Amino acid sequence: MTPQRTPFQSGPIRPVAVVLLVGGATGRIGPDWNGVRWGVSAFALLVLLPVLCVSAVVSRARPAVSPTVPLEERSAPDLYNLVRDLADRLDVPVPSAIALTPDCDSWLEDRTHPAQRAGSAFRSRGASRAAPVLVIGSPFMWWMRVAELRALLAPVVAGTGPSAHPDIAASRRFVRGLDAAVAVADRARKGAEPAPAPDSGAESGGAGARLVRALGRAASRPVLRFVGRAARMMLRAAGPHAAEMERGVAAAAASRAQNVDYGLRTVAQEQVGLAYAGWDRLLTRVALPAWRIGRWPARLDAGVVSALTELSRRDRLAEGFASRLGERPACDLLEEPGAVDGAVSLLAARLFIGSPPPESGTGRGADGRGPHWSPVDWSAYPEEVVDVIWRTEASRLFAALDEVPDLRADRSEDPRSGEARMGGHPGGSGSSGGPDDEDLQGPTLARIMDRLSGGGGATDALAARITRAVSQADPAETSGGPLIPGAGDVTASPLGLPLQPPRSGRELMADHITAAVCCAAVDTAGASAGLDWLDGPALLVGGERRADLTGPVLDLVEEGNAGPLRDWLAEVGVRPDKPVRLV
Repeated sequence: MTPQRTPFQSGPIRPVAVVLLVGGATGRIGPDWNGVRWGVSAFALLVLLPVLCVSAVVSRARPAVSPTVPLEERSAPDLYNLVRDLADRLDVPVPSAIALTPDCDSWLEDRTHPAQRAGSAFRSRGASRAAPVLVIGSPFMWWMRVAELRALLAPVVAGTGPSAHPDIAASRRFVRGLDAAVAVADRARKGAEPAPAPDSGAESGGAGARLVRALGRAASRPVLRFVGRAARMMLRAAGPHAAEMERGVAAAAASRAQNVDYGLRTVAQEQVGLAYAGWDRLLTRVALPAWRIGRWPARLDAGVVSALTELSRRDRLAEGFASRLGERPACDLLEEPGAVDGAVSLLAARLFIGSPPPESGTGRGADGRGPHWSPVDWSAYPEEVVDVIWRTEASRLFAALDEVPDLRADRSEDPRSGEARMGGHPGGSGSSGGPDDEDLQGPTLARIMDRLSGGGGATDALAARITRAVSQADPAETSGGPLIPGAGDVTASPLGLPLQPPRSGRELMADHITAAVCCAAVDTAGASAGLDWLDGPALLVGGERRADLTGPVLDLVEEGNAGPLRDWLAEVGVRPDKPVRLV
């Protein structure tokens, strides 16, 4: 594909205008043609002006660049040597640099657009200035073995050959420039603009300077809207050609890499599928709960190895994969794997959350050092994340319970009500009767079970209160919306994972009751908070995970039947009459 002509370049208007102007200047065309000359010239100028506007925006717009962690050659000399050796065997240019992404994918990314000349710092010894950057999924570096990584990267590195072709490179820059122009137009349409730099003097310019800037933005918006429409039209026209070109490039790269590590290619592809499964579970079940309270696990990629090892242990189809762990892992190609893992982990948190939640209260900032954000090691995860989440949810549950009036009717004839009040259930507050008045007012499990026994309006009212409190603290929990504030109507997270589905009020209430039960088990039964690498927060009783709490809690929430939960509490040794320690 070659760069498309814009729709404003058609017709002989400009050549005619040039002929008339040159003819008049040289005296070959007399003054009788002055009217025609200036009319044609004015029309040509009107046609040329939109072309200049579109060209200026396309050339100055900064195309989107995937968020990555750059790897300098001094921090990963063995990895650079591996890639350089691959390029030599494939007889293609060496990638200009290597970067890691918190995703299960690898690709080449062109960062040579005129507006991105600063990216020239991504060059390494022996690399071509025009060669793209090699982006590698960080989970591959920790889970794959060195030989598997080389086999996986062979067809990717082979793509640097077509990338060096002048026509292909020019076509890609043209399409990326159009895409960037559309993005600029969209930001102008939404009224968004970058925040002024601290030293730009934006606030010290006075009312006059602010008025001038506002008028300039208002005047530029119609122009940018026109540019956006023109760029979209050209993208639609060039799209099929660009897709066909990329298919040809991919086929050529795969064909070139056919004879390089071919036997390992199938094994490497199997590891890609396994890595994605474990990575998805680790992010959504383990990392996401921590991110929501302003903590970011500082060793996500190391957690991938633990999660995938556990997945291999549980899945009979993956039993053979555990034996691979004796081979050299690809992360050994890095000089400081821990530091790189920390940088990738922080980037993943920024991509998913954007900014820390306002109630995180962790005293850290988006860089991991200022307000609100703070890292957490895996060893401290149960105490600093799981226990904090449980006690926060338990506090929210009892606060909502305080706000809900007692809507129960007189259930003195209800056998379940009689059992609750006469002390016929295990773990009651005494042999002479049911829960004391203090138990029904304080943060105790007995109060929860008594209020929800029989279901009815109290259950719905409590669910509504909890839903409102959760939506105020974290809107994504109840709306199922994007995790990144202002991410618009996207349907997937930046890393390609599906967004969390919205949860109903009763589902949220069940989670909060479960949290309160876990807190009571820790406080009165010697249980502890734990971490399951595939399922996230876990309750450990006697060192073993108890995964049978969901059913009894659902019986209470959905049916108003507290019997199964009372039996579970008695089995574990939890005292429902003892107050739960809250945050």
